[in-house]
Amino acid sequence: MRNRRPAGGSARDRAALPFESDDERWTAVVDRDPRAEGHFVFGVTTTGVYCRPGCPARRPRRENAKFFGHAGDAERAGFRPCRRCLPNGASVRERHAAAVVRACRLIETAEEVPDLSALSEAAGMSRFHFHRVFKATTGLTPRAYASARRAERVRAALREGATVTRAIHDAGFGSASPFYEGAEKTLGMRPARYRRGGQAETIRFALGQCSLGAILVAATAKGVCRIHLGDDPEALLRDCEDQFAHADLVGGDEAFERLVARAIALIEEPARGHDLPLDVRGTAFQQRVWQALSEIPAGSTETYAAVAARIGAPGAARAVARACAANPLAVAVPCHRVVRRDGELAGYRWGVERKAALLEREAGV
Repeated sequence: MRNRRPAGGSARDRAALPFESDDERWTAVVDRDPRAEGHFVFGVTTTGVYCRPGCPARRPRRENAKFFGHAGDAERAGFRPCRRCLPNGASVRERHAAAVVRACRLIETAEEVPDLSALSEAAGMSRFHFHRVFKATTGLTPRAYASARRAERVRAALREGATVTRAIHDAGFGSASPFYEGAEKTLGMRPARYRRGGQAETIRFALGQCSLGAILVAATAKGVCRIHLGDDPEALLRDCEDQFAHADLVGGDEAFERLVARAIALIEEPARGHDLPLDVRGTAFQQRVWQALSEIPAGSTETYAAVAARIGAPGAARAVARACAANPLAVAVPCHRVVRRDGELAGYRWGVERKAALLEREAGV
């Protein structure tokens, strides 16, 4: 089993993050360490040029490298910016992020989803390079992102009372079949039922108490769809009623109470794992994140960036954080095992104190 030390490298790597000494900075230049971006620039005395730490140009000799905190410091010392890495302008990461933002706006505002050629041309990149940059930044391919945005528009239109056909058409789906193929997984129910706010769907629920406060467990015929923690049981119930406004909410019977007892046992001993039947509803990206969280061993933690890398989207740490915040299944989908890069326990929807308590239990503290 892995230690609880957050992912992100060895102690030596973490100590080198500030790049305070010239030796640390030179190591970053030799390794072209992407983490050094923004911490310093270096000038080459033989050429009079200064560069970013990760510049792809041939590395200078150590004795010819001079380090500066900012581009302005290097220029005041008489160095001129490198034409390859453009150290006095936006970084490659910033340029990529801006290009992806433009592409997302094109996708969101176009009546018909632009194809990959149009998106990559607008970004000023090749098709292959744009596809790779987009996925690394958002965690989704352009096609998957477009599908997710269209699905969001369908959900919004259905909640406002539009007919299913009209909602699908207005969202930009060329035909209904592509949407219906993934509707059950995206909406958790058939579109017509979603339009009625879950009407005709039976959801069993029960409120209880555990060592971390109030707990609400709800389940469909498929499995547990909600495990929420809080201080006020009535607030948990109101939130559930709002989520499933027109569903048939039914208090749990004796068999369901046994299911609730298993959920409470998971709260009390999260390291034991569980065999609860789950009905996990979310977008494609959320599903990938939640699956990755379930693969983190009890007693371990990973950073948001590490989870993003795990799902093949190394630039999507913030999107991973949002997916963790949207997790409807406390502990069963262990988002409490994800921490910030510095190891701080921030960003838990049921309270940082509960997150700390769960991690302590898993570590046997």
